[in-house]
Amino acid sequence: MKFFKSEKKQGYTIIIGCGRLGANLANTLSDIGEDIIIVDINKSSFRKLSPSFGGMTILGDASEVSVLIDAEIEKAAAVISVTNNDNTNIMIAQIAKEFFNVPHVIARLYDPEKECVYKEFGIETICPAVLSLKEIDKLLSLGQTETEEDDKAE
Repeated sequence: MKFFKSEKKQGYTIIIGCGRLGANLANTLSDIGEDIIIVDINKSSFRKLSPSFGGMTILGDASEVSVLIDAEIEKAAAVISVTNNDNTNIMIAQIAKEFFNVPHVIARLYDPEKECVYKEFGIETICPAVLSLKEIDKLLSLGQTETEEDDKAE
């Protein structure tokens, strides 16, 4: 994975959900010097963060505006919502975009059929099913290309 430091010097990234994806993202961004706040409803989820994690953790339900205010969302450069619930991710993303004018908002969606609806709101989405499908297609295409090249060589 390749991450680039944001050019924006003010603000920080808020990550909602400290599951495998959220924790890995928080650890990676923290390691390259980004300012990170990670929010999760379960205290035990924070154990997934590495000992070198230099960000801040907030215990709470990020679908509650008061928790987002505690995270000082109005100062955030980005909000990335990666809980295990599409509706929660979208609700948080809409709150970040519409009420707090966060410039960069990303939501993970498990249901690819919901993706087009949220793009209309200016919310970027990551859909594991779509990403997996694209990657599988690419791998199959590569395998087919290699087979065709082998046939030409003979």
